[in-house]
Amino acid sequence: MPHAYNELPRTAANFVALSPLSYLARTAMIYPDRTAIIYGERCLSWQQTYARCRQFADQLVKLGIGKNDTVSTLLPNIPAMLEAHFAVPMTGAVLNTINTRLDAKTIAFILQHAESKVLLVDPEFAPVAREALAGLEQDSLAQDIVVIDVADSEWQGADERLGQLEYERWIAQGNAEFAWQLPDDEWNAISLNYTSGTTGNPKGVVYHHRGAYLNAASNLMAWGMPPHSTYLWTLPLFHCNGWCFPWSMAANAGTSVCLRKVEPVKIFELIARHKVGYFCGAPIVHSMLINTPQHERAPVNHRVEAMVAGAAPPAAIIEGMARMGFHITHTYGLTETYGPAALCAKQDDWEALDIAGQAERNSRQGVPYHLQDAMRVLDPETMQPVANDGQTLGEIMFRGNIVMKGYLKNPQATAEAFAGGWFHTGDLAVCHSDGYVKITDRSKDVIISGGENISSLEVEEVLYRHPAILTAAVVAKPDDKWQEVPCAFVELKKDHEHTSTADILAHCKQHLARFKVPKEIIITEIPKTSTGKLQKFVLRDWLKQGNTSA
Repeated sequence: MPHAYNELPRTAANFVALSPLSYLARTAMIYPDRTAIIYGERCLSWQQTYARCRQFADQLVKLGIGKNDTVSTLLPNIPAMLEAHFAVPMTGAVLNTINTRLDAKTIAFILQHAESKVLLVDPEFAPVAREALAGLEQDSLAQDIVVIDVADSEWQGADERLGQLEYERWIAQGNAEFAWQLPDDEWNAISLNYTSGTTGNPKGVVYHHRGAYLNAASNLMAWGMPPHSTYLWTLPLFHCNGWCFPWSMAANAGTSVCLRKVEPVKIFELIARHKVGYFCGAPIVHSMLINTPQHERAPVNHRVEAMVAGAAPPAAIIEGMARMGFHITHTYGLTETYGPAALCAKQDDWEALDIAGQAERNSRQGVPYHLQDAMRVLDPETMQPVANDGQTLGEIMFRGNIVMKGYLKNPQATAEAFAGGWFHTGDLAVCHSDGYVKITDRSKDVIISGGENISSLEVEEVLYRHPAILTAAVVAKPDDKWQEVPCAFVELKKDHEHTSTADILAHCKQHLARFKVPKEIIITEIPKTSTGKLQKFVLRDWLKQGNTSA
């Protein structure tokens, strides 16, 4: 009898690949006239959005785009960026949303590494895109990239064009009845997101349709989002595909309010005007709202839910947001886990605690997302769980469907990340008696500034290229606005003692993206172990104590 269970067939009638594309098709059929996207005075229904995505996909196919081809974007949070999250995978291609804050050299690396066939560019980022493409002139790839300019009436700057195609006119020629198909395998790649690790070149993190489908649903569960919610795009869509929320909002049949640039006054205005109930962002976004003068805030008289990740929300942020009627949910994850894959799930008895007590609870990374199989704090040597005592240190590891396929063209890094059957985050943590996880340090010295990951080693490599620098160490410095900023300690070579911090800063600005440039450079002797290893923990202690030298 038991063997009979295995004889039942898997057919087209009882098994379909999981893909977030199905969310769009369903919502467009059931709620065609509900508003899908608002941008300025422009409103698009779900029926219109579905048609535009199909036109977009049809035009990509006419360009020769198909399965596993890469389509890249340099776009802010505008309708075209949301549409790309459906149109590109409709063709079987892979969406690569490039961080618009990166420098031209890094963008060129990404375009080449991803073997991009198409690049959509907003006029604001045309100059850096032009420079990046120029850096590929010696490579045949540069000649093959089709550049599509995405004009935007909300952009007030120069309307620089790079390509021969303009997005709106281009997709208007597409077939609104384009016959797309779900992937034949839910393991197929849906998107490619680059993250800076501890090396200069970023790594390409590959997502699959199954993971995107499941994390989109997990987002709705984690927040308890009711159908037809209104969501404001304060979170960059280039960050882990907007933490999968483009697909979540399709499943929710809700409304996405696009926001080109994070401006506190504009955020309050949009929340009030459109009765926005949900938005995501790094702590700095919440801090900006709290510190907006009262007379500049549009009155918000309804409940607003805010999701925060990137760093633990300080008590002042939790308290300040609560006073505005905003309620914070803390999530945790990485690019490799589709954005949030853990949740600091709130317990009823936390409400009885004072603000400090609530902040302590809410600052923890918490428990696995609903559709993530597991999150554990393991001893990386034995791969055994650490004691739930809030003291024993281990490494946070994930396992489940909300974990990347792997790193593109990097089998060694992929194998290392998945050693022992778990994804190794590199984040050191403890586990409390209630099973909630709390980060204590980052083993790879990654600095999280305003939600952006900065590799200390990458910054150090640039510093070492300065002819006057003998030794360099970069650590995170606490910052009221950005939570953390990079701070550089440097030792100068003999005969270069007169080199100024201004000269070193200028060097960094020439070779690094703006948000990676150290906010402070301190010339001093750097403490070392007997074997010459730099003692970064001492430097961190100096900064906490307000000292800048031994």
